[in-house]
Amino acid sequence: MDNHILTYKPSVKAKAKDADLMRERKGSVVRPRSVSFKKNQEGDMVTIDLFNQPKAEERTKDTLVNESDLYLAATFIIDAKYSRNYKFMTDPASLKNYHLYNNVFMQLVLYFFVFLDLMLALFEEPALDNLGMPYWSTQLLELACLSYFVFRMAHHRSFTPRKVWWTDAKNILLVIAIVMMLVDMLVVTILVETGVMEKVFRWSRLLRPLFLVNFPEMREIRRSFRNIRRSLPEIFAVLVLLFLFLLLFALLGRELYADDNLQEVLSTEKYFVDYFENIWELYILVTTANSPDVMMPAYDANGFYMIFFVVFVLLCNYIFMSIFLAVIYKNYRKHLKNEVQTSVFLKRRKLAKAWGILCVTHDSKFVLTWERWRAVMGYVLPKHSPMEVKLLWKVLDDDDDGFIEKREFLRIIDLLNVKLSTVNRSKPLFEKYIPSCYNTRVSQFICKCVKHKYFRYFFDFVIVVNAVLIIAQLDEAEWGFLALFIIEILLKMYVLGFYKYFHNFWNIFDFVVVSSALIITIIEEVSKVTAIDYTDKTLDFILSLRVMRILRVIQSIERYQVIISTITNIGPSILTFGGVLFVIFYIFAIVGMGAFRDLISYHGYGQVGEPVDLQNPYCGTKMPNFTKSEFYNHHYCNNNFNNIAKAFIVLFQLMIVNQWHVITDGFVLVTNKGARVFFITFHIVMVVIVVNIFIAFILEVFMVEYSLSKNKTEGAIEKKIDELGLGVDLAEENENKASRPVKIDKLNLTSDVEGQNSTAVDHKPRDPGIRFRIGKKSRNVQVSLQAMFEGELDEENMGPEELDDIDEMNPDENEPIAYTLNNAL
Repeated sequence: MDNHILTYKPSVKAKAKDADLMRERKGSVVRPRSVSFKKNQEGDMVTIDLFNQPKAEERTKDTLVNESDLYLAATFIIDAKYSRNYKFMTDPASLKNYHLYNNVFMQLVLYFFVFLDLMLALFEEPALDNLGMPYWSTQLLELACLSYFVFRMAHHRSFTPRKVWWTDAKNILLVIAIVMMLVDMLVVTILVETGVMEKVFRWSRLLRPLFLVNFPEMREIRRSFRNIRRSLPEIFAVLVLLFLFLLLFALLGRELYADDNLQEVLSTEKYFVDYFENIWELYILVTTANSPDVMMPAYDANGFYMIFFVVFVLLCNYIFMSIFLAVIYKNYRKHLKNEVQTSVFLKRRKLAKAWGILCVTHDSKFVLTWERWRAVMGYVLPKHSPMEVKLLWKVLDDDDDGFIEKREFLRIIDLLNVKLSTVNRSKPLFEKYIPSCYNTRVSQFICKCVKHKYFRYFFDFVIVVNAVLIIAQLDEAEWGFLALFIIEILLKMYVLGFYKYFHNFWNIFDFVVVSSALIITIIEEVSKVTAIDYTDKTLDFILSLRVMRILRVIQSIERYQVIISTITNIGPSILTFGGVLFVIFYIFAIVGMGAFRDLISYHGYGQVGEPVDLQNPYCGTKMPNFTKSEFYNHHYCNNNFNNIAKAFIVLFQLMIVNQWHVITDGFVLVTNKGARVFFITFHIVMVVIVVNIFIAFILEVFMVEYSLSKNKTEGAIEKKIDELGLGVDLAEENENKASRPVKIDKLNLTSDVEGQNSTAVDHKPRDPGIRFRIGKKSRNVQVSLQAMFEGELDEENMGPEELDDIDEMNPDENEPIAYTLNNAL
């Protein structure tokens, strides 16, 4: 351990106490550790170990391990499992604070306050309609958020070395953001209370997304931003080249068309005579938003003029934008690969530290014994049963020699990331309480029919027919279909029991949809015979969800199972990028509200010939010429920046690209052409860079998930489960239970869970009544990313010696290893 004093002479009293403890815990692998604290000359806290844990070379399988060392080893393993890279002090007090910091409840509270802080924009000036709050109330709420952030940072500092904490850029950014927000709140309070300003727009809200990115818990979002930032230099080079071509073609267009005295479409402005306006029009053409409008005046004047636009579109739209996408994909994938490999290296170093604490010597080599494995798993997997712990041991112990070597131990994280479900073969409720009825010949025949595959085929067919009739709005037979579906649900509950029935997602889905449809159908029938009208659009919408049951049919088709499973597994990846999109939207929304709020407003559109609303004419702009704009004529006045919700909607429309230039022109009319900078910047950042990177990321993850329905570790676990006779027979839920052979507990897990060695022989094998299987679970993003490049890393490669923190990694220091025949096969 890092801060231990190597030499210490315990007192006679301490020796006696230690001897008593040793006698009390004789035969156990774990012994308590007596510690005390002493300050050195520098004032740092150090830990004194009274037992002096022997070096790895001196430890044997009979050597006891200190509880604090065991706790530290478990901490390293847990950190590796969750890809945490905290730098923490290893004294007991720091370890306690560290585990409290990573407590799920503490993290959920942090997420709540981050969410609350971001959502305050809904209630601050400019607020949503009828949701405005006094400035002091939102400031009090923000003070509560900042207080928890400060507490969280202080908690982080309590187990982090001082020098490490204050040199971390993330912590410095958070401190600066909090100070700036407090100063801004003070200035706003002074301005409002002194009457200088009635309403003040708080620009410090731009800093709020920093809390969503820079807290350690937000590492996935931070990773995405970091990879985007590292990809920018190469992306910027291609972007500069694209704009050079825009400048060149804008000049050529002016020289080509200026003397023809052409006019813009639906305008009195001259066509292609203004150089900077030409750049704007050609940039829009790169996005294809103004095609073919921008070409038509030139084409109408001379058909050969189209050659100019054909060359421009082919060069900029198809060649340059394709190269742009390729550059983005290549560089982002490179940096993503570097980061994943670095994360793997740091994870392995965590495991190496745990190995250094746990390993002992046996036959002149370092190994991990069953006793130490069981002891450390008590900390790592406290909720797992002894059977599961022993099963994981058997999977890692490839050669079945009763020991785990370092190479095998480094696979532990892949093992822990696999969801292992324990299936208890308990009796259904009806069989348990009324066996005389459940075990009759008629009841067993019903059970056999319900478990048969044709039972499912029949109801899948009924679901399809019901969906077709709903789409065709033929509801006459609805009660008949509902009756069939209710019978299906009741039969499944009778045969499987309530626990097994509701343990399946699609059964829950069926139950919710059918129950909702039954209740709403009853409500509609009651409304027909009473004077009360129960009809409501919400009820109609819920009733239409009956069609969603067809998803169950699609999911049962093997070809679609892979696709649906893949989409489910990449869900966390999509959510991560959703956080990235939210941060960018939030920043641009705040800037947009500061620059454009109340310049355009929506008050409805009068009919042709009706008088203009003199209070709020022309979308509130009071500009008569505004009615001639496409923005006004397309009824876009509701697209404004008057509150955070409307700002997000405008930005979403801009991200879709179509008609984005029309929205831009509307705000140019109420300000000036400088407003284009905001919209072009958003288009480049969001559409050109982030969306393309998002597509590249999803493609990469999807290809990995689609090609790897099960990774190597899952296959190894299933193989071991099958070898030990602890697997779930696939026929278990479909065939008569009497015809199924009973599997034997080859591990004797029910009678030897406290055994001293995993190789103990079971003289009386018996069925423990519990089976294991690989559970369904959305794969962790880190696991999916690691799967992309796992074939390119040597199993025991720990990375460069100077590599210490993924946030400080130089992207060129850890170039990805190229595929070769040796490492790809």
